[in-house]
Amino acid sequence: MIADKIFWLGHSSILIRSDKTVYIDPWKVRTKDKADLILISHSHGDHLSPGDVKQIRKDDTVIVTTADAAPRLSGDIRVLKPGENLTAHGIPVEALPAYNTNKAFHPRANDWIGFIVTVEGKRIYYAGDTDCIPEMETIRADVVIFPVGGTYTMTAAEAAKAVNIIKPEAAIPIHWGDIVGSAADARTFQELCKVPVVIKKPL
Repeated sequence: MIADKIFWLGHSSILIRSDKTVYIDPWKVRTKDKADLILISHSHGDHLSPGDVKQIRKDDTVIVTTADAAPRLSGDIRVLKPGENLTAHGIPVEALPAYNTNKAFHPRANDWIGFIVTVEGKRIYYAGDTDCIPEMETIRADVVIFPVGGTYTMTAAEAAKAVNIIKPEAAIPIHWGDIVGSAADARTFQELCKVPVVIKKPL
């Protein structure tokens, strides 16, 4: 199962171990895996950490991020806006909108993003820092990775609503346990989702 190859590193950081190694929003990384692909959703400090990127980057690592984050990074950097896509190291990457609808932390005008990465034929949707947005009604994904901590992103209930719209095979809650959100939020999300929910422990 592809969800077994997805590891939560705490807060919003994700590691995918397949034939290629993919990090998403690496922050406070303790793993030793070197990255083939690093995806960074936006420029907030708990998502864009140049020090963590330097720690896991190789000479041929591809970094995919937003226009405002790119100047703080070095290496093979590719910029995406919502609706754009590319393939790096054989991994298709799609950029999706990620924004707040009822708060000001993540304005739609910033063109910040979530990602769909296709690994082993499965579409993995990392939503980024977002609310439940209309664009989710058209998303197809096998696994979704959603923030549930509230304050800056969706609450657990709002995230579950989004999951139940998309109807993936499985869902993984993140953005809890550090800065905002608690294990109770992850459990609420699990209770409200109509699909299997995998609550990960930080690696």
